[in-house]
Amino acid sequence: MLPAEPIRVGVCPDASVRNPGIDLLRGLAIVLVVFNHIGLRIPLKKTALADVLPTWLLSRLNYNGYEAVFVFFVISGFLIAGNALRRWGSLERIDMRTFYARRFARIVPCLLVLVAVLSVLHLLAVPDYTITRAGQSLPRAIIAALGLHLNWYEGKTGYLPGNWDVLWSLSIEEVFYLGFPLVCLLTRRRLVLAPMLGLLALSMPWTHAALSDNEIWQEKAYLPGMAAIAMGVLGALLASRWQAPPRRTVSLLGWLGALGLVAVMLDGAAIWHLLRDGYLLVLTGSTLCLLLASQQRQSRGSWQPTRGLGWLRSWGRLSYEIYLSHMFVVFAAVRLFKFSGADVRWGFLWYLLALPLCWLLGAAVEHWLSVPCERWLRRRLTRPARMDATAICPVP
Repeated sequence: MLPAEPIRVGVCPDASVRNPGIDLLRGLAIVLVVFNHIGLRIPLKKTALADVLPTWLLSRLNYNGYEAVFVFFVISGFLIAGNALRRWGSLERIDMRTFYARRFARIVPCLLVLVAVLSVLHLLAVPDYTITRAGQSLPRAIIAALGLHLNWYEGKTGYLPGNWDVLWSLSIEEVFYLGFPLVCLLTRRRLVLAPMLGLLALSMPWTHAALSDNEIWQEKAYLPGMAAIAMGVLGALLASRWQAPPRRTVSLLGWLGALGLVAVMLDGAAIWHLLRDGYLLVLTGSTLCLLLASQQRQSRGSWQPTRGLGWLRSWGRLSYEIYLSHMFVVFAAVRLFKFSGADVRWGFLWYLLALPLCWLLGAAVEHWLSVPCERWLRRRLTRPARMDATAICPVP
């Protein structure tokens, strides 16, 4: 989900440029996730904001966290497959050792530290962090988190405390990427791989609907999430072959993506009544349209970052770190809210406290943990980049 690498351009493996449009989309998604987790505990529609804003809008601000995770899935597939295409030229030439090493270096340091901290908090019986549900235990939760099946474990036993629960999406994403290089190497041809990815991407409404007898498992099952990631991979394959489309086409993609995403986020219930589980295809397809338009605009050099949205792009750059750590801030803010008297009329003020603290904690995790560990691990786990006749960057 969340821990995708920045998109890379050119053929030099270390030449990377962040795409501000993609960072904006990731920033929006992670803000919606944080709003969701605060809103489950302090609903905006019950605060004084309901006197000046419609309650349906406040509800949509609070309850789009699940949709935001699917946006992350599409972005992850698009970026990671796009990076692989730029690094190796085609997906069937993926170097498995390097691919897995890069994913390991990006994900595992933060994951291990989070699991260790949560384990200590559980053993200390700290409220909000103690696993108390019948049929659950700390050793089993650790195995589920590190064994990439926490989503399945919750489907069988019920929800874990909030800080553990966020790892369900990581289980889906990393299981996909464990098999992804193998499938690419076995199929060997884009004409074989692309239809397989297309079938998986389009299967989302049916795989989601088929699990309706278990609400938790339906929400967190592997196949719907993998279908969203496959949509992003298909987009990366298309982008690698789609050279210089007309400006009107790029603009149309951007508008279609924006309108579709806004429609799902603001009036998802209406789309659900019309399309049922197919609304997820509207969500993932709209996200893909925005990604394609954003990449084309950047490649043309026509992207002008919108003023005043730098803060949202910074949330996108820190999305993985914020995603894993934000529940610490949410739980603390809710505890302070209750300690102060729990006047829900003024509950929106606690959002103003929690949001910057979530960003600061994410920035600290990035600066002191994820970036140093990722660099150290990559130096030791990846092979030196080999230069070939097509390389345009000088040998260091």
